[in-house]
Amino acid sequence: MHDKEIFNLIKKETQRQRDKICLIPSENYASSEVLAALGTVLNNKYSEGYPCKRYYEGQEFIDQIEDIARERAKKLFGAEHANVQPYSGSPANQAVYLAFLKPGDKVMGMALPSGGHLTHGWHVNFSGIGYDAVQYMVDSKTLLLDYDAIRKMAKKEKPKMIIAGSTAYPRKIDFEKFGEIAKEISAYFLADVSHIAGLIVAGVHQSPVPYADVVMTTTHKTLRGPRGALLLCKKEHAQKIDRAVFPGIQGGPHDHQTAAIAVCLKEAASKEFREYGKQVVKNAKIMADEMQKMGYSVVSGGTDNHLFLIDICSLGHDGNSASRALEESGITTNKNSIPFDESPPARPCGLRLGSPAITSRGMKEKECILIAGLLDKILKNIGDEKVYAEVRKTVKELCDKFPAPGVN
Repeated sequence: MHDKEIFNLIKKETQRQRDKICLIPSENYASSEVLAALGTVLNNKYSEGYPCKRYYEGQEFIDQIEDIARERAKKLFGAEHANVQPYSGSPANQAVYLAFLKPGDKVMGMALPSGGHLTHGWHVNFSGIGYDAVQYMVDSKTLLLDYDAIRKMAKKEKPKMIIAGSTAYPRKIDFEKFGEIAKEISAYFLADVSHIAGLIVAGVHQSPVPYADVVMTTTHKTLRGPRGALLLCKKEHAQKIDRAVFPGIQGGPHDHQTAAIAVCLKEAASKEFREYGKQVVKNAKIMADEMQKMGYSVVSGGTDNHLFLIDICSLGHDGNSASRALEESGITTNKNSIPFDESPPARPCGLRLGSPAITSRGMKEKECILIAGLLDKILKNIGDEKVYAEVRKTVKELCDKFPAPGVN
């Protein structure tokens, strides 16, 4: 690479990923094969339209790649139709809104402070600006989804679309119940499984495909693919969804991304991947249990999936100072609001912690107990540079022992 300035920064980022433990639930390591597909001449091609219905010539191989990606997605998730063109999760959700709703229609999704996503109707997002959004929360005592309360809200508000899915909810979501509620009020049902798609493939979380009109998932996170998204739907919605993606919200797909998605879907169909998904949940549970034993307040008392949240304000700190202290010590996390958090989003009370990336490195229960101990050591000694240095040394040794896939 002749651009030494950028090349050196990429080298530094590679080193950072190699030498630090990543506990951000939405981050993972794509395989060398996935990364190789991203860095190909497919980047040079424009392919507006769909296979055999393009607006540019020279598509004979591109069409085959997209067809393979679509068929692999359908088979992996048991879906009737798949669209592999969305650039990312938020645009994919936007396409669903465009397919089923008109501006101003009412939508009902999980509130961001309870663990939902911006695109589920939060007021500063397109979904809350262009649509009449109502939001359900977790129960104030259990911090769990209350399906009776959600049903009651749905019957009162009568939204045209109900959204289920989360970015910071540590428990299983009952998609069948959401499907029943949506049917009762004749609403469309969108399931956003961006965080848990890999767990669904592994059989450790219920699939929404039989119950939802449309399922959206990103292709990174627990699927370990490139940055991108999939839309899975019933055949009756296929034309609406495809038209909403193109020409509705975007032009030509990123063909190198489509190829990388195809590669990751093949990897996800393997027995090894299913074992990976099961271990992700085991590792998250171990860390959450260990943190609880050490006196930390874990939101909802634990986890059923790949992530958990802890309350930092009870220690006299906030998520911002805690995440920075951990980063200085070689552990990458993210600050996050917890349910009914009264602190501002820039300095929330919570930390969001997850196991996908460390599990991709091959770490298991023993290593998770060690990591929980390192978290405790830092969080109880924020500001102590000597402790930071000690933890950095242990982290480096652990990372050397468990190399990150695709990070060369």
